[in-house]
Amino acid sequence: MAKRPYLLIAAGGTGGHMFPAQALAEAMVAKGWRVRLSTDPRGARYAGGFPAEVERVVVSSGTFARGGALARILVPFQIAGGVLSALARAVWDRPSVVVGFGGYPSIPALTAAWLLRLPRMIHEQNGVLGRVNQIFARRVAQVACGTWPTQLPAGVEGHPVGNPVRQAVLDRAAAPYMPPGDYPMSVVVIGGSQGARVLSDVVPAALAALPAALKPLLRIAHQARDEDHARVVAAYQAADMTAEVAPFFTDIPRRLAEAQLVISRAGASSVADISVIGRPAILIPFAAATADHQTANARGLVEAQAAVLCVEGGLDAAQLSAQIASILCTPERAEHMAAAAHAQGRPDATIRLAAMVEALAGLKP
Repeated sequence: MAKRPYLLIAAGGTGGHMFPAQALAEAMVAKGWRVRLSTDPRGARYAGGFPAEVERVVVSSGTFARGGALARILVPFQIAGGVLSALARAVWDRPSVVVGFGGYPSIPALTAAWLLRLPRMIHEQNGVLGRVNQIFARRVAQVACGTWPTQLPAGVEGHPVGNPVRQAVLDRAAAPYMPPGDYPMSVVVIGGSQGARVLSDVVPAALAALPAALKPLLRIAHQARDEDHARVVAAYQAADMTAEVAPFFTDIPRRLAEAQLVISRAGASSVADISVIGRPAILIPFAAATADHQTANARGLVEAQAAVLCVEGGLDAAQLSAQIASILCTPERAEHMAAAAHAQGRPDATIRLAAMVEALAGLKP
C-alpha cells in the first residue's frame, strides 16, 4: 500500500494566518493527505475548526515585537529550540511538502524545511509580505499570493491564487442578499480575530447617531476585545439598541450571510470572507499595520465600489454614521455593493493552492 503524502502546515499568531491554513487542511484531508499543523499556543486558540484528522504540534518560537527587554533576549533561544524540535521531527517523519502561512510560529517548521531541502512554499494573505514571509520568500520554491498585486522582493515571482476561506464560508457563498428595508436588519462589526479598539471607540456612537426610525430595526453583532466589552455593552444599552457583544464569534460565516452591512478591519481573511459571501462593507484598515498592508487588502473591494474605505486617523462617529446611513437607507446601492463584492470573491482559492501543493510534491492534481 502506497504511503499517504504528508503535508506540514506552519502558521500561527492570529486567525488571519490560521483560517486560510484551515481551509487548505480541509482540502488536503479530503484528498487523502495526512496533515499536521505546527503552531504556538496563541495560534492553537484558532485551531478548533481544523479537521479532527489534523494533528496539532505546538512549537517554541518568539517575536521581538512584544514584551520587555528580557523577553526579547530570550527570543533567539526560543526560536532555536523550536527549530531543533522541528528538525528532529522532520527527520523522523519527513513531510512531502511544507507550507507556511506567516506569523512567527511558522519560523521553526520553515527553517527545518529549508535546512533539509524539503519541498516548501509560503502563502501570503496580505498585499504586502509579512515579516516572516519576507525572510522566507527567497528560500521557498513558490510564493502564493492571497491579495493581488502583492509587493514582492525583486526577483521573486508570486502566484495570485486568492485567500482560501473555510468550508463554512464556501457553504454560504450562494446565500442571496436581502437589501435593507423596513424590517429587522443585521449589522456585523468585526475587527479581525482579536477585535479592534477603534471599532469599540467609534462604532457604537456612530450607530446611536443614526436616524431614529432606523435604529430600532438594527440587530448588531459586535466583536470586541475583553477589555472593551463592558463599555461597548453599556454604550449600546444607553442608546437602547439591540446588540450582541463578544470577543470572538465562532459563526461568522452565518452572521455575514445574514448581514445587510459589515463594518470591519481590512484583514486579508475578513476581506476574503466578505468577498466570497458578497456583502456591502465599510472597511477601516488598521493604521499601524506593517507597510499599511490592510489598505492594500481593501483596494480591490473599494475600487469595485463594493466597500467604503474609512481612514482610521481622524475617524469620528458622525462621519461613520453618515456612511452607514447612506448604505442602509439606499437599498439599491447596498444591493449593488453586495453583487460587486461577490464578483471580487475567489471561492476557488483553496483549489488553486491545493493544486500548487500537489505539484510541489510531484503529484498530479
